[in-house]
Amino acid sequence: MAKFRELSKESVKDREMKISEYWNEIDLLHESVNSRDGHENYIFYDGPPTANGKPGIHHVISRTLKDMTCRYKTMKGFKVKRKAGWDTHGLPVEIEVEKKLGLTSKKDIENYGVEKFCKECRDSVFVYESKWREMSERMAFLADMNNPYITLDNNYIESVWNLLNEIFKKGLMYEGAKILPYCPRCGTGLASHEVAQGYEMIKTTTVYAKFKKKDEDAYFIAWTTTPWTLPSNVALTVNPNVTYVKVKYKDEFFYLAENLATKVLGEDYEVVEKFLGKDMEYWEYEQLIPEIDVKQKAFFVTLADYVTVEDGTGIVHTAPAFGEDDYQTGRRYNLPLINPVNEEGKFSTTRYEGRPVMECDADIITYLFENNKALKKQKVEHNYPHCWRCHTPLIYYSKPSWYIEVTKYKDKLIENAKAVNFYPDFVGEKRFANWLENLNDWAISRSRYWGTPFNVWKCDCGHCTSVGSRKELAERSIENIDENIELHRPYVDNVHLKCEKCGGTMTREKDVIDVWFDSGAMPFAQHHYPFENKENFGELFPADFISEGIDQTRGWFYSLLAISTLITGKSPYKNVLVNDLILDKDGKKMSKSRGNTIDPIELFDKYGADAVRFYSLYVSPPWVPTRFDVEGLREIESKFFRSFKNTYNFFQLYSGTDDIDPREFFVEYNKRPEIDRWILSRYNNLLKMYNENMDKFEVTKVVRAISDFVIEDLSNWYIRRNRRRFWNTEVDDDKKAVYNTTYEILLGISKIIAPITPFVAEEMYRNLTDKKSVHLDFIPECDESLIDEALEEKMDIVRNLVTIGRASREKVKIKVRQPLSEIVVDFDLKEKIGDLEELIKEELNKGSVFVNLNGEETEILKEYVDVKVSAKEGFDVTMENNLFVILDTTLTDELLDEGFAREVISKIQQMRKSADFDVLDEIRIKCACSERLKKAVENYKEFIMKETLGVELTFVDNLNTEEVDFNGEVGKLFVERV
Repeated sequence: MAKFRELSKESVKDREMKISEYWNEIDLLHESVNSRDGHENYIFYDGPPTANGKPGIHHVISRTLKDMTCRYKTMKGFKVKRKAGWDTHGLPVEIEVEKKLGLTSKKDIENYGVEKFCKECRDSVFVYESKWREMSERMAFLADMNNPYITLDNNYIESVWNLLNEIFKKGLMYEGAKILPYCPRCGTGLASHEVAQGYEMIKTTTVYAKFKKKDEDAYFIAWTTTPWTLPSNVALTVNPNVTYVKVKYKDEFFYLAENLATKVLGEDYEVVEKFLGKDMEYWEYEQLIPEIDVKQKAFFVTLADYVTVEDGTGIVHTAPAFGEDDYQTGRRYNLPLINPVNEEGKFSTTRYEGRPVMECDADIITYLFENNKALKKQKVEHNYPHCWRCHTPLIYYSKPSWYIEVTKYKDKLIENAKAVNFYPDFVGEKRFANWLENLNDWAISRSRYWGTPFNVWKCDCGHCTSVGSRKELAERSIENIDENIELHRPYVDNVHLKCEKCGGTMTREKDVIDVWFDSGAMPFAQHHYPFENKENFGELFPADFISEGIDQTRGWFYSLLAISTLITGKSPYKNVLVNDLILDKDGKKMSKSRGNTIDPIELFDKYGADAVRFYSLYVSPPWVPTRFDVEGLREIESKFFRSFKNTYNFFQLYSGTDDIDPREFFVEYNKRPEIDRWILSRYNNLLKMYNENMDKFEVTKVVRAISDFVIEDLSNWYIRRNRRRFWNTEVDDDKKAVYNTTYEILLGISKIIAPITPFVAEEMYRNLTDKKSVHLDFIPECDESLIDEALEEKMDIVRNLVTIGRASREKVKIKVRQPLSEIVVDFDLKEKIGDLEELIKEELNKGSVFVNLNGEETEILKEYVDVKVSAKEGFDVTMENNLFVILDTTLTDELLDEGFAREVISKIQQMRKSADFDVLDEIRIKCACSERLKKAVENYKEFIMKETLGVELTFVDNLNTEEVDFNGEVGKLFVERV
């Protein structure tokens, strides 16, 4: 009776789903946590995805990294709680609902009704939750999805309010009218970390505008990439320390920077005058487009250091309503703030009234040329910020907004970020560090509807206050409400407070908050802190590990760090693993329009989630853009997984046949044969490398090393070299040793691949043991006493010689099964590998002679090769990495006979396997073949019968079986069980 079960023969889909069902039965998630009670915590934070969008292959890879790390740390003995989360607020949700309802503006939403709109948003956020659950379960993402944190939940929002209240009380919140990147489609401003995620390349028609100098027939030339801002121009700005020139060009006089004159005008101009920019201050000019009545002093030259001479003209058109630099210049010179653009991104005055501003560029340029106010126009391609949610080009203009003064904590943020281990380190040292060095205050408020309501109330007297809990809101409310009030618009809009300063009525600021504050608050809000879990919060914070895409550097990574630094003074995470984009096999971004997206569920069905997980880690390091090629996935499935399963199948088959259980005996390591000690040394070196690299997230090195070990060391060398030991009928110490060694390695591999390929590891482990789950076991530690570097080096030389010898055979088209009379290698290797001479003979199929290539015996070499190291007739030499193998390629009749016999044996073994014979079944063999083949079979009849368990071999004239080519001789075979 078999001691070990066979591997499942079901489809990979059915096999993995049955294992998932088993995990649910044993409640593996909670078992993984409870089994580590009393152990050190390893804290993991899951970044919340938005459930109103379908999951894709990039989510599979991201969740593979998270799940792998949590499983690995559990198997290293840590207690790892895993709470999933959902990001349920914000513009992505609103935009989808607007599409569904056919709404196109904020006005449409308000006409539809804010309450009804927000209800639609709430109902929509989990439309794809079942798809996310299916993907997560199919790929073995082990996290608590039944009790997730949800950003729309009242408890979550209450915790967010508490954090905002703390920040307000610290005096870090203020209202300002800064220049803010604004999305006219969404009708709201964006924070700088949001803008950083939305840059896109666009082609723009730019213009060199001519500003007529007052009291002189001359023009200032200023270049702009945003012609729509020209109606709002109130100043021109120059660099005080740059040299400017007045030039004559085609009967006109122009002012511009000396260094840029040739670039703008060519060579055909005459310099009339030179002066520094500071000499031009307060020079006046005429309004360019005189359609807006400007009562304040305007239309003169100002000075600023930000003006460069890298491009343009060295003179900058200045419209304080539409740029931060312009705004600051306007404040210094008390310039008017002209803003003829409404919240929909359309002109509210001028001849372009009612039209989207960017659509007016062409008409404005035409007007300038028609009125001799343009020198030339130019098409340029440049990176322009777009809304990261709806891809609308952003407009920079002055809008009132609430800010968190994170710049006060800039040094502390940088200090905390430096203490974090980023993988790869350049993300922290460069990308994130550069972001923090150029930090702006956080624009926290959004003029939208579906989100966490901004918890600040304002009185007409100007006094502001914030609310930090539902209890406080109910106690301070003028209206009769209780703590069950839903913390969303429009319900909180209707709550008013009594002003502590004047006794008047305070109204809530209508905005909602930036969704990045929602997700960045999760270390606190997922536990409803501080209303719950206050005493044990030290066990829940900070995270030992988080992992998300590279785009989150300025998103979630930043919002987590900013909130935590302001609230606790600490970083909220210790280790950050970053993954890059997922591309198609040609390196192109995946998109529906290109038709190159991949459905992860289809991949799971066909190849299995294990294969997808393993391949995604194998193909490239997580922080390098991954080129996902299904052909590569197929290759991984066919090589690594097949080799591993075939090794187990071989072990299971023969242990069952021999009725042997290696758990019942143990051959001491020092008494095992050299090849066992070699594979155990290789295995323990693998364990050493595995533990070192998993701890620093070098997962690609790990999976490649495991793959190489299983395919090359275990399957292609150890098992193949030791098959006869399994076939041996006597159960001696040698046979016990090979069973012990194979069992130990199969069990060990099933453990170390468990975090990476949880399904196949589980099946293999449970077949090899009587335990509940591999995921509740521990990662094996390296046994240094079993590592023998000298033995490994010796075996490496032998394997390299065998590889070279086989390459030589392939070059001269002689199969490995065809014996040769002589194979020659370097005599200098004899001392090191002489005891493995028989192994080399077996691998290369015939005698091996060690020949000294130094001293007097060098003459021996000339019998085989000439002085150019090219083979003489009848010989072949192959050299690689200072090793050589010489083959005597002359084939005698006797060698050919043995080659034919080995081909016949190979074919009979294939027929036994196809007929599903047991390994111990004896057979009768019939052969119909050519005379030449018959002669060879007769000469090696006993050898053939012994190798194939034949009891009878007879020759017949014909057989009704497939004709086979045996090294150029044809024949037919028939086998039957006795």
